[in-house]
Amino acid sequence: MQIQQFRYSADNFSYLVHDRTSAIAIDPGAVQEILSFLEQADLKLAYVVNTHMHPDHTPGNREIIERTKAVFIDNQNLRRMQAISMGETSITILHTPGHTEDSLTFQAGKMLITGDTLFNGTVGNCFSGDLKAFYTSIKMLLEFPADTKIYAGHDYVQYAMSFARSIEPDNADIDEFLKGYNPRLVRSTLADELKVNPYVRFNDAKLVAGLASKGLPIETEFNRWKSLMEYY
Repeated sequence: MQIQQFRYSADNFSYLVHDRTSAIAIDPGAVQEILSFLEQADLKLAYVVNTHMHPDHTPGNREIIERTKAVFIDNQNLRRMQAISMGETSITILHTPGHTEDSLTFQAGKMLITGDTLFNGTVGNCFSGDLKAFYTSIKMLLEFPADTKIYAGHDYVQYAMSFARSIEPDNADIDEFLKGYNPRLVRSTLADELKVNPYVRFNDAKLVAGLASKGLPIETEFNRWKSLMEYY
């Protein structure tokens, strides 16, 4: 199983997950690049899916479906299916509400395609208004092995690390994270995230102390998550 990342617009990402013959397109805004790759690799596009239905993640749906005759599966049906299989590839579908109620994460082996739930270095806005659901989604993703690779819906790395540094100015891991940043292939591991992403570091002693110094609630894990999301 392999994954290809395609940038479109200023900072959006599309993905192809494929085996030797078939592929699944996720948030396929990079229509021409995806079509070119499919032709060059002699792949058949079997399905088109989305991490969520915000318009910046869906603009390529109609054109790529028309040009490839791939099957579109909406998020409600994906949640019921829980997995997609084609050829030698199987992708697990995880409902990760928070950014939006319909947000999904796609697990392909040791890869998570997280849309706007978990970015490389930060998290998405809670447009659903349900911070508890968002917290539960993040906790679920953090249960995956530390070497799991995160492929997000946008490239916000430079901004995210600038922001992380404003919260933890003495965090030397931020410099290391930026050294590994490659705009041609943006990804991180969960281990990386736990070193630099303040929104998943709600159990780190230094970050908790920083929250406490600002008089923010820290009594429970959810309190700390809520403080990070509402204060910063």
